[in-house]
Amino acid sequence: MTSGNLLTDNPALYEARFPDPGRLAARWTEDCLRRHGAGRRVLDMGCGTGRDAAALHTAGRTVTGADLSEAMLTHARARHPGPQYVRADLHGFDLGSFDAVVCLDSSLLYCHTNDQLDGFLASCRKALAPGGLLVAEMRNGAYFLGRTDLLDRPAVDEFAWQGRTYRSTTTLTVDRTAQLLRRTRVWTTDDGSPPTEQCSAWRLLFPQELRHLLAAHGFEVLELHDGPGPRTEPPWRQGELPGTTTDADRLHVVARLCTL
Repeated sequence: MTSGNLLTDNPALYEARFPDPGRLAARWTEDCLRRHGAGRRVLDMGCGTGRDAAALHTAGRTVTGADLSEAMLTHARARHPGPQYVRADLHGFDLGSFDAVVCLDSSLLYCHTNDQLDGFLASCRKALAPGGLLVAEMRNGAYFLGRTDLLDRPAVDEFAWQGRTYRSTTTLTVDRTAQLLRRTRVWTTDDGSPPTEQCSAWRLLFPQELRHLLAAHGFEVLELHDGPGPRTEPPWRQGELPGTTTDADRLHVVARLCTL
């Protein structure tokens, strides 16, 4: 068995596994930005393949997409032009001045430690113009308080791409000491290639913990809710307003940098 991140190392395969022809995540983000009067300059941290950054660019934003993966950035520049794409670590970055920082699809939860979370939020504070917005979408740590439905058995999925069938078996475990949700995913294909094992983890952040962290870094929380959002069931639809609960498995936050 080999190790590595099959999807991150192969961005076109990532897009095939997670198709988003309607650019739902970007449209939800644009809705948040418009409702709260954000300026044009947007930093998309953890931009991945660049689909959302490019959609925000098409909506009229001046977008910088940042990611740690060179493979993702190369793909983004070739397939989703418009934004400027740069390599940066979300644990600490200095990329200029922006009116909004966007961090989608649990990217923020790759800050595993308190120091890394502080580094991210301090970098956002430095990057944002007065009154700038932070928009983030992620897993909800509170969902795992007393619930085991996502932990009880591996999740099996398969899809076909370019004549090859890919099958994944994903196991989630909670590391309570580190406050992490650990994921082990084993990929197999129908062409006889050896299995590939991918290991990753997300920080389990709880709603009140997130409120405290944001306030400590000078942010006022404008929205904090479990949906509707781009990865909820049912997903967000154009015109829908945010809910008021924080109980389901996704968490959405819009926060404004306070002015002195």
